[in-house]
Amino acid sequence: MKKIVLNIISFFYPPFRGIMNEQLFRYAFCGAAANALDILIYFISYNFILQKQNVHLGFFTLSPHVAAILIAFCCSFPVGFLLQKYITFTSSTLRGRVQLFRYFTIVAICIGMNVFFIKLFVEKMGIYPTVSKVLVTIIVVAFSYFTQRHYSFRENDNSPIRLNIKRIREKVRW
Repeated sequence: MKKIVLNIISFFYPPFRGIMNEQLFRYAFCGAAANALDILIYFISYNFILQKQNVHLGFFTLSPHVAAILIAFCCSFPVGFLLQKYITFTSSTLRGRVQLFRYFTIVAICIGMNVFFIKLFVEKMGIYPTVSKVLVTIIVVAFSYFTQRHYSFRENDNSPIRLNIKRIREKVRW
């Protein structure tokens, strides 16, 4: 399966070669695929599974659009993680469970950033909602790429800061 996905990505990469490196293209491609899956599952959940009906959980009720978001997230989150882990950031030396926890943390922050920036741009700055959404998407995608690359799927623990911490620990142990 991995080879099939990589072949598909390699097929579409040549026109973008001058604009971005292959890792960034893989990130964008995998992110777009996960988002497309998320939208498809949302549509199916909202219209056919939930049939546009509220979900009664005993102690509270979820509207169908919120319940559909949760269903879609439960499906697209693991797919997005696996695509990023095995297709985009294959050189990471971190353990899978560490990557998963960090990936989830960044996704949660990105959800918060979406809400914060859309409210800021639309309600406080008076920017048209569609333009705001485009700006928010650019900000969040850039943040997500760099944090996933340097935090969730970091390639090694030999950054200058980590090396200095290791040296200090070694000196203290004398």
